[in-house]
Amino acid sequence: MKMRFNCLIYTAIAAMLAFQSCDKGFEEMNVNPDASPVVQPEYMFSKALLDAFGNSYFATDVLACGGSMQHFATYKDVPGIGDKYYFQQGTYPYDYFTTGYTTAVNEIATTINALNANNVVDGNKLAIARIFRVYIMHRLTDLYGDIPYSASVKGYTDNNFTPKYDAQEEIYADMLKELDEAAAKLDPAVATFGAGDFIYSGDVNKWKKFAYSLMLRLGMRLSRKAPDVAQTWVKKAIAGGVITTDGDIATMKYVDGSQAINRNPAAASMLSNDYAVANGNNNTEGGKLAKTFIDALKANNDPRLNVIAIVWNNGKADTSTALQKGMQNGLLNKPADFTSYSEPNPATILQYNAPFILMSAAEVNLLLAEAGVNGWWEGSAAGAFADAIGASMRNWALFGSGGVIAPEKIAAYQAAHPLTGGAEAMRAMIGQEKWVSLFLDEQEIHANWRRTGYPVLTPVNVPGNTTGGTIPRRLLYPPSEESVNSGSLAEAITRQGPNLMTTRVWWDKQ
Repeated sequence: MKMRFNCLIYTAIAAMLAFQSCDKGFEEMNVNPDASPVVQPEYMFSKALLDAFGNSYFATDVLACGGSMQHFATYKDVPGIGDKYYFQQGTYPYDYFTTGYTTAVNEIATTINALNANNVVDGNKLAIARIFRVYIMHRLTDLYGDIPYSASVKGYTDNNFTPKYDAQEEIYADMLKELDEAAAKLDPAVATFGAGDFIYSGDVNKWKKFAYSLMLRLGMRLSRKAPDVAQTWVKKAIAGGVITTDGDIATMKYVDGSQAINRNPAAASMLSNDYAVANGNNNTEGGKLAKTFIDALKANNDPRLNVIAIVWNNGKADTSTALQKGMQNGLLNKPADFTSYSEPNPATILQYNAPFILMSAAEVNLLLAEAGVNGWWEGSAAGAFADAIGASMRNWALFGSGGVIAPEKIAAYQAAHPLTGGAEAMRAMIGQEKWVSLFLDEQEIHANWRRTGYPVLTPVNVPGNTTGGTIPRRLLYPPSEESVNSGSLAEAITRQGPNLMTTRVWWDKQ
């Protein structure tokens, strides 16, 4: 249903654009009283927000990235792209690519094109749209590497249906430039998208902090490949002002309504694909939370375990620590005790009206801590690490009363887990904490793991896997690109490497 809905929306947008050039004497006859003859950037921006987060969450975040990062597990083979490094059938490796370009990428570009003609009056709207375009595009390039970027939406503007693939190095340079320019143009005295902005409701000061926080994320992404460039952008981002407190975090808001597009995509996709029956046994895709994840939470006496995980016990969702048990990645048959394994908590994770956290104070403080370890920030790395833990645990209260963690539990965990040791030991602690703190944003966790190598995960090596028993480094370009845009795709593959899940993207330095 989701794919059909997205296709209908895209068709409607394309038709609206085409209508503007249709003037053969039938304009009065063909006017739809319920449609706008011109692009409404406010509507288009809202639609881009919804489609950006609703894009292929189950296939990409749960199965591919979440399975690879050993947060989720499945005993079945077809959805085993991350769990077993299988790809036998389906569209899991390229869902995000094919759906993203036809929806969010086109929609945010359409918004920007409509605003560019009026950038004096709509300066803030244009700047915010540019910032969000970077968010959309960085997730695409991090998953695939070289992608259509500069020419990504010229199919309907210039009839260019074979856009070139830009090198990821060039994409990153442009994204950082865009964030720098857009943040500088934000003006609290000028109008914004207001209620149509489901993230910050048009709060310019918060958008500026988000822009610099995203700059910090992208700058740190280059820390191994181009450390001098990374240091420059990290320092610029910190000087600009980043998200460090709960009140500034970036969350996409949802409601528990009848329309699927308005529901939290993580909850909606997991319920529709695996956990709808709610009995621990009839899981359509054979999914559970992974042993590596649950074992780590239990070993550390992490109070987040009891808001993340449940076991179905006599028909009830039980959060008791003693019952929690993760399922091993790489299984080929349904375990006899399948019902006894942990699943996502329906009182928090599976709430349709739960927010999606794009950028949290937890993540930013962890980035600051790492910058401190690198000597790129003069603040206290240990203090930022403790602040990150607190912010992460408080974030769960946003998911409802079932996510509230008592302050004394937070303080006890912070005291028991200080940031100590040498530089590499501290980087390992930061990576481990990010793996827990960013749970549900599996794309970002996967990207951070590829960059840092933390946490250290033991891969599975199931017979017939496509990676030789190594954790995937990227997803695959769709077969449609081979037939429709073969020349541009061939150039990208020549530059980057084979279209395999083991090929490293540019910033993923070995």
